[in-house]
Amino acid sequence: MKIVKSVLVASLALLSFCVQAATGEEIMTKSGCMACHTKDKKLVGPALKDIAAKYKGQDVLAKLLPKVRAGGPGVWGPIPMSPNPVEKISDADLKTAVEWILKL
Repeated sequence: MKIVKSVLVASLALLSFCVQAATGEEIMTKSGCMACHTKDKKLVGPALKDIAAKYKGQDVLAKLLPKVRAGGPGVWGPIPMSPNPVEKISDADLKTAVEWILKL
């Protein structure tokens, strides 16, 4: 019984090392955000580094999350951003992605 328990504990520990949270960039790629955005240059939407620069030093996470979720016309030119429903990107992943952008 002791050996079985030890093997189970070791297996769970190994599994926890294998499961890692996705990065903001991975989330954005998986969610289709990178079809319109790149890190360094304007594509359809603004460069992610330009977004980070615009909001540098500001506490804007709570402001940006609903804006990114809803999409719409805006700040970056005449092309509106598509909405990003929960079916496309979860609340947790959206938060991770926006936090990652703001750190660029």
